[in-house]
Amino acid sequence: MILNTHKAIDESLCGRLTKLEENYAEVWLHTSAAMLADEKGLIHGGFLFGAADYAAMAAVNDPNVVLGAAEVKFLAPVRHGQTVCFRAKVTQQKGKRHLVTVTGVCQGRRVFQGSFTAFVLERHVLEN
Repeated sequence: MILNTHKAIDESLCGRLTKLEENYAEVWLHTSAAMLADEKGLIHGGFLFGAADYAAMAAVNDPNVVLGAAEVKFLAPVRHGQTVCFRAKVTQQKGKRHLVTVTGVCQGRRVFQGSFTAFVLERHVLEN
């Protein structure tokens, strides 16, 4: 399957798409020093959210998909050097609205859980 959305994503910041199927995507985020929140090695949650969002948009896989809402939980800390696998699955589709669940797992432990609401628009969000 070919990725139809978010093609300009910087994999070093938002993760690398490793699996893409209809209504399903996996993104692996390899954490780096650029993502550090402090001197103890904590990775800033915004990078985890970004990778989860990327996985959710890839699962929908439409060029005009946009994020409308998200409800997320950060379940455990992620440290510099760790890798997180984000698995996104479209669980419901009604018209333009898609509900996507995303789980992030690091070293066998769930570190992130989210519910994303995505919308597929008729044209790109930045087009008039």
